[in-house]
Parts: sequence; C-alpha cells; structure tokens
Amino acid sequence: MTKLNEHYLNLQGSYLFAEVARRTAAYKAAHPQREVISLGIGDVSRPLVPAVVSAMKKACDEMGQADTFRGYGPYEGYDFLRQAIARGDYQSLGVDIEADEIFVSDGAKSDVANFQEIFDAHARVALQDPVYPVYLDTNVMAGRSGACVNGQFEKIIYLPCTAENHFAPALPKEHADVIYLCSPNNPTGTAMTRAQLSAWVEWARAEKAILLFDSAYEAFIQDADAPHSIYEILGAQECAVEFRSFSKTAGFTGTRCAYCVVPKALKLYDKQGTAHSAHALWLRRQSTKFNGVPYIVQRGAEAVYSPEGRAQTREVIALYQANARVIARGLQTAGLQVFGGVNAPYIWLKTPRGMSSWDFFDFLLQELQIVGTPGSGFGRSGEGYFRLTAFNTPQRTQQAAARLGQLKK
Repeated sequence: MTKLNEHYLNLQGSYLFAEVARRTAAYKAAHPQREVISLGIGDVSRPLVPAVVSAMKKACDEMGQADTFRGYGPYEGYDFLRQAIARGDYQSLGVDIEADEIFVSDGAKSDVANFQEIFDAHARVALQDPVYPVYLDTNVMAGRSGACVNGQFEKIIYLPCTAENHFAPALPKEHADVIYLCSPNNPTGTAMTRAQLSAWVEWARAEKAILLFDSAYEAFIQDADAPHSIYEILGAQECAVEFRSFSKTAGFTGTRCAYCVVPKALKLYDKQGTAHSAHALWLRRQSTKFNGVPYIVQRGAEAVYSPEGRAQTREVIALYQANARVIARGLQTAGLQVFGGVNAPYIWLKTPRGMSSWDFFDFLLQELQIVGTPGSGFGRSGEGYFRLTAFNTPQRTQQAAARLGQLKK
C-alpha cells in the first residue's frame, strides 16, 4: 500500500484560481450569448514586444544551425542574461548585485514555491494576510503549517494587512525564521515604503531571519518612496532573497522566464549554529531538479534590456497602468472604496452592501458579466475585499469600467 504525503490533505479546498476558472466556465456554458469580461487572473493581453520577438526569432535560427546549436544550458542561466539583469535591474540603481548571484528560472511562482525546500522542516513561517496562495500552500505541503482552525493554520504567523493599517504588515511579535513579503503587493496593489522595508531588514538581521521578497510587479512602481528592490536597503543582502518575473514586465506569461537573486552574503544555519551559504544550497537544489530555461527564451528576455526593449515594454506597462486608472474611476463612480492600482496592476476594493467576497464574485459574474477574484481566497483578512486586474485590453477595460460604474454602494 503506497501512502500519500498527508500534508496535502491539509490544503484548504481547490487552488483559488482553479475555482474562479471553474465557476466562470460554468456560467459561460449556461449563458453562451453573454460577453464575459475577465479582470480576474493576472494574465496579460498584449503580445510580446517587437524587440523580444526579433531576438527570439534570431535565436531560433541559431538553434537550427550546427555551428550555433545549443543543448543543455547552465543551471543558473546564460551569462548574457544574468549580466543584463545585473546591469539593468540592480547596478543601474546603484545596488551591488553581481551576475553570479542571479538564478534564471521559468517563473517567480516556481521560485517562491520551491525556495522553501532549503529551509528546515520546522521553520516558523510568517505571511502577509491576505497573501498570494502559493506562499502558504507550499508550506502546508511541506508540513510546516499544523492544523487549520477557523480558516488559519496553527503554526503559521499571520500578519494582517487591512485598510486600518494601510495594508502594511506589522513586524511579528514573536520569532519567525522565514517571512514572505510582496511589494508591490498581490492582491492589495499597495507598495511598501523605504522606511517600512528598512524596518523589516533591521528586524530580520537582528532575528537572523530570511525575507523572501517577491517584487514581480516592480516595473509598475510610480511612487518615489517605494524602492524598486529590497537591496536598495542597506544590509538586505544579508537577510533577503528577491524574486522577479518577466511575465508582467514583458508579457512572458506564456513564454516563462523569471529570476531570483540569492546574495552570497546570505547565510542559513545548521543545528550547531554553523553558517552555510544559501547561494550554494539553492544552486545545489536547482542543479538537481531544474535543467534551465530554453536558450531562445533567455535571448528574448535579454532583449527586454535593450534600448528598444525598454521603450517598448514601458509602453505596454503604461497601457496597463492606464487600465488600472480606468477601473478605479469606474468603481469610485459607484461610490466604492478603492485601493491599489497606482504602483501595481491590481485594484483592491471593499465589497458593497456587506457582501462576502464569493457572493460579490457571483454577483459581478451574473449581473455584470465581469470576472474578478474574491479577497477571501487570499486569506481571512481578505474577506470583504475583492481584486480586479488591469491586464485586459483598453477597449474591454473601458467596457468593464462602464458596467462597474452602475454598481451602487
């Protein structure tokens, strides 16, 4: 008799976005004549920019020639891309991150899900609440969560983020080994300030804790006081791993390319208190379980950092930022409380008339034919809130905003 990993039985319900997709598909099947507009899952609508496409076509031609064909690439990613990332995303900010501290992967979701593997099975985990479900679910799968009681896991430290604290997590009152932070945040759309991040870095260094910092939406930051990288904060290289993605920055949701930074100064400790390199441990994990991102895709990602690629991707990001403003105005016209949408492609709103998050989901789908994401799917503190995304086309976003404007508080 083959036994299962019983930690999987602690997972609560289905994966959030799978349930959203299920309910949406059922509605469409029952009402094929109605046009449904999706502002739910954070998938992009604009195609890859010309600079990226051109680079990928050239790389594809190389793969068809005997003298330029490439087989297995480096586990950490090709040096040409790692150098472009180091220069374009860090050294341009005055941050001393080197190319060999960067690991290219097939997605930030994969990285944040997998990084927990190098931590002790009993490590205490702290999470923002509401939170991107992958952070929590992968630790449940690993057995760090304990039992779920009244919607929260016994061994997880929850850091509530609500309108009352401006969606900024307070420092834990107890020790945590690993803390997941996301800024600009998914789902709330808010970004942490320099002072807030500095406090976290100071706390983590004092506690010898690790910050897992998801900055997949960094390209959307507009406020000068919101750092683009946690490594802009002095001392962060001793306590933080940063995750980035080309998915939202350059439309790679279907192409798959991302990276994480694991500084060489970052240490983990064994039971005797001896320090070990997190960088070396992550390399060992990746070289065992991952064969790298395709050469063609990495050449496309490199083109994002060319002058043409920068200009073209900025135009696309500006389009999504404009979409966010359109959605926010539609909601404000209806008298609803709206958050986010400035430094992120997500708009976070208070549900009207005391509706639960899932009740509001069903209401929007059935009455306005709009798909969003219930806040409760991101955690208990997300109940009574709802997430909309700015990734649809401008035309359909305008249509959705007009429908949203018909809501009454």
